[in-house]
Amino acid sequence: MPKFFLEQVSTAKRKSVFDILSNFRDYQKLLPQHFPSVRIRSVRETTSVVEEHMVLGGKELVIMAKHVIDEPLLHEIFVIGGDAKGSYIKQQILDHSKGCKILVDVDLKLPGIMKLSGLFNTAKFKENYAKILDDFIKIVEI
Repeated sequence: MPKFFLEQVSTAKRKSVFDILSNFRDYQKLLPQHFPSVRIRSVRETTSVVEEHMVLGGKELVIMAKHVIDEPLLHEIFVIGGDAKGSYIKQQILDHSKGCKILVDVDLKLPGIMKLSGLFNTAKFKENYAKILDDFIKIVEI
């Protein structure tokens, strides 16, 4: 299964980056090319369940994700249902001399047909996820 790590430095303040990355409510409005649909199903303190349509490699994944927020340091995404059930994404935002450092750990679980298609090899998924992260950073650095 695809597992990878991304690291990026942003000139924006840590809180600003955290606010954008953890604001799943506005994913569809901010990045409709990556998130054509987002519906919030449940919100309880720092944990929310969200139905998301996420485009990766030209394919749309429909997932049910549990977002856990530990402001301003950690945003965890547990995929609890749908096309990538069992996947886990951990986003850490740390202070850095140039602004902040974003660390992203991804453990992607894909169903048989997607796994076998070759469309979602680790390098391709990492490249596509990096593009989403870049687009989030562009928004916060404007």
